[in-house]
Amino acid sequence: MLLRKPGIILNYNSRCWYFLINSRKLTSFSNGPPSDLGGKSHLCNEGVKQENSRNFDGVRPTVDDVCHVLESGSWGPALENTLSMFDEKPQPELVIGVLRRLKDVNQAVSYFRWVERKSEEPLSPEAYNLLLLVMARTRKFDYLEQILGEMSIAGFGPTNYTCVELVASCVKSRKLIEAFDLLQMMRHFKFRPAFSAYTTLIGALSEVGESDRMLALFHQMQELGYEVNVHLFTTLIRVFSREGRVDAALSLLDEMKSNPFDADIVLYNVCIDCFGKVGKVDMAWKFFHEMKANGLVPDDVTYTSMMGVLCKANKLDEAVEIFEQMEQNRQVPCAYAYNTMIMGYGSAGKFDEAYSLLERQKAKGCIPSVVAYNCILTCLGKKGKTEEALRIFEEMKRDAMPNLPTYNIIIGMLCKAGNVEAAFKVRDAMKEAGLFPNVITVNIMIDRLCKAQKLDEACSIFEGMDHKVCSPDAATFCSLIDGLGKQGRVDDAYRIYERMLDADQIPNVVVYTSLIRNFFKCDRKEDGHKMYKEMTRSGCSPDLMLLNTYMDCVFKAGETEKGRALFEEIKVRGFLPDTRSYSILIHSLVKAGFARETYELYYAMKDQGCVLDTRAYNTVIDGFCKSGKVNKAYQLLEEMKTMGHHPTVVTYGSVVDGLAKIDRLDEAYMLFEEAKLNGIELNHVIYSSLIDGFGKVGRVDEAYLVMEEMMQIGLMPNVYTWNCLLDGLVKAEEINEALVCFQSMKDLKCTPNQVTYCILINGLCKVRKFNKAFVFWQEMQKQGLKPNTITYTAMISGLAKSGNVAQASSLFERYRASGGIPDSASYNAMIEGLSIANRALQAYQLFEETRLKGCSIHTKTCVTLLDALHKAECLEQAAIVGAVLRETAKSQHAARSCTKDLAAELSMWCYRFLFFHEQFFLQIYGIWNGSGMGFDTCQLIMLQ
Repeated sequence: MLLRKPGIILNYNSRCWYFLINSRKLTSFSNGPPSDLGGKSHLCNEGVKQENSRNFDGVRPTVDDVCHVLESGSWGPALENTLSMFDEKPQPELVIGVLRRLKDVNQAVSYFRWVERKSEEPLSPEAYNLLLLVMARTRKFDYLEQILGEMSIAGFGPTNYTCVELVASCVKSRKLIEAFDLLQMMRHFKFRPAFSAYTTLIGALSEVGESDRMLALFHQMQELGYEVNVHLFTTLIRVFSREGRVDAALSLLDEMKSNPFDADIVLYNVCIDCFGKVGKVDMAWKFFHEMKANGLVPDDVTYTSMMGVLCKANKLDEAVEIFEQMEQNRQVPCAYAYNTMIMGYGSAGKFDEAYSLLERQKAKGCIPSVVAYNCILTCLGKKGKTEEALRIFEEMKRDAMPNLPTYNIIIGMLCKAGNVEAAFKVRDAMKEAGLFPNVITVNIMIDRLCKAQKLDEACSIFEGMDHKVCSPDAATFCSLIDGLGKQGRVDDAYRIYERMLDADQIPNVVVYTSLIRNFFKCDRKEDGHKMYKEMTRSGCSPDLMLLNTYMDCVFKAGETEKGRALFEEIKVRGFLPDTRSYSILIHSLVKAGFARETYELYYAMKDQGCVLDTRAYNTVIDGFCKSGKVNKAYQLLEEMKTMGHHPTVVTYGSVVDGLAKIDRLDEAYMLFEEAKLNGIELNHVIYSSLIDGFGKVGRVDEAYLVMEEMMQIGLMPNVYTWNCLLDGLVKAEEINEALVCFQSMKDLKCTPNQVTYCILINGLCKVRKFNKAFVFWQEMQKQGLKPNTITYTAMISGLAKSGNVAQASSLFERYRASGGIPDSASYNAMIEGLSIANRALQAYQLFEETRLKGCSIHTKTCVTLLDALHKAECLEQAAIVGAVLRETAKSQHAARSCTKDLAAELSMWCYRFLFFHEQFFLQIYGIWNGSGMGFDTCQLIMLQ
């Protein structure tokens, strides 16, 4: 009953072994029947029991026995009974031994609780620590908080070894957040985590850039009284500086210097490298000179780090100077320094100097490594020097055998140039050299071919992959999905995405970003929205870049409120909107007509600590200009210069346009000249803004001069530029000059658009050249251009005023039939035209329609209609029009000037009709009386 499995031995005492063996196995030791043997065995066992009955109480099970029982099945009453038969009260030594051996945390906790119940007293600190170690080994921490709570109540905590093991277990399984939470849990229970636990986790967090959590642990160590060392400071400074958080890194450096620590060469090397890589070259120089002043001699790492920083900052001369300092009195050249300088020369396009450095290295007895040649090949590839790269590739074989990265560089270069056949030949040569293409090789080929827009070749390579030898990874799928999507083949991209899912590859945010962006780009916004929902359902959390891209796409699709909601979602998901987030929001709201929100968003961005880049400055400046805050935009332009950002043509264009729109043309022109002096390549927008500004204020000659200058530099005016000039000429009533300009526009092969014709038609109607306007109207129709509401209004009004009421009426009806919605000006023009043509009732019907549509009716229109109605003796309709006119006068009474205009308008018509229609006289008198005119005005009109 104790143990059902055969062959289990229980050690009762040092003199006797009690075997529980099943009858089937015992038969092998006897020639008799099983029953006889069973009987003998029973007698034998009884004898043994009687013999040892006095010593049975002293028998104790071994650790092996208990562990075997625990491992034989899941925990339950049967297992507890078996353990109880071993010993009613397990000894501490046995418990400790068992906990050391257990590998299942659930069994360990169950056994731990069973021992507690049996012994009726708390277990020892060692037992608790061993239970924690079981959790560390199994990396399951479900019971951790409970056990730590009990230990806290009992007045003891985890040992340093246990603490380190718990943290190390999480680190090994890359559960760094769980490790951080584990230490915080220990602090919650007032325990003192081990020094090594902190340093282990800080080191692991540094690899993934979790700087804030690292700093929190660092401060906890200081609170606990641990003596932090230079190595910890170095680790923290490296991470903060790599993230570009220079202020935090410098603060840590100052804190270290305030303590009795001496900065070592490792710290200085880290500072030089990290600060330099984020563009802080002056800081890197400062550390370089400071370490010398502190008596530290720069080593090879110092020099090569400084050279790398200077090369990256395009300060090649200074890098050469440092290199020569390093080379002084050196017998053996530093290969890493030579490679750094070769890469620097190559990046700057100075390949002759790079080759010279290779020869210099050989002259010193050091054969250039494959790394040096790979540096040159990489730079040649970036500069597009494929032929030269192939020559160096052949030459390098005399010094160093090409390795897998070498072949990958050459293959990638050839694919980028579109030379697929040569790339395949290099791949075959690679196989002959004993190097077989891996997934990186395939990824390079697919990526470069996609960028060279050779998508069919890229798909062919993908389809030809032998999945048994080289299976596509996430990067393979990502490159192909993005390449197909960018060329508009979004359906093919989505099919590759489905194959990615079938291959059990988990799409990352890069894949989803590409699909969302390209669906929106192809005007398939619904599919873009579906991809975002699919991503969230799959458990893939969007990053800030994806959210910014999605928000930008949504705004461009015209969904302004949805875009606003996405900006708020960025905050809800725990991200801080960055400079790009604000730039997208401001730019999109300005385009949607909400430029006035720029001011509030700009200061919100500044309060959050966002550092504006050139694009952000351009966006905010444009928003300020569009909202009329041109002075603020001008200030921001000056701030942009002081912050080291060079204004672009977009910057100058926004401010020039803003100044031109508020008639500050002299300032706009000065800024225009400043842009030219700074070498900015000016575009159509900035020239058109000046031409438009000069034209609107009647400075047509200056507009012409700007146009001439534009053409002299080889920039041909586009249709928008011509329209700006034509509009200025029309406003100045230089209609003949406008017609000459229009002909020049056509001679220069610039096709007029709808706006061009509208400007000319409106201008011709303005100077009452209605027949010429109608010619342009017909020409516009032949070109397939649809007139807008303003053009229709101008033509209808012009035809009506010129007496062509039938044509005006026909045009009016045609406009309505085409789905156009006539505006107030159209209705007023038609009513006046019909009234003048003595078609009073038709004019009155249109009058009623205008009122029903809520369009305003001009005073002059009402008076003209009254005239026509009284001529036609339609007194009832005239009374209604008179009542409307009286209400109009009342509403205008608040503005004295409007009342005077009304009086003057009425007086003009009163003279003609006052003595012909008594009823009309009474109506006019009623209007005067209701309008609240003064006595003098009334007397003047009566006299007239």
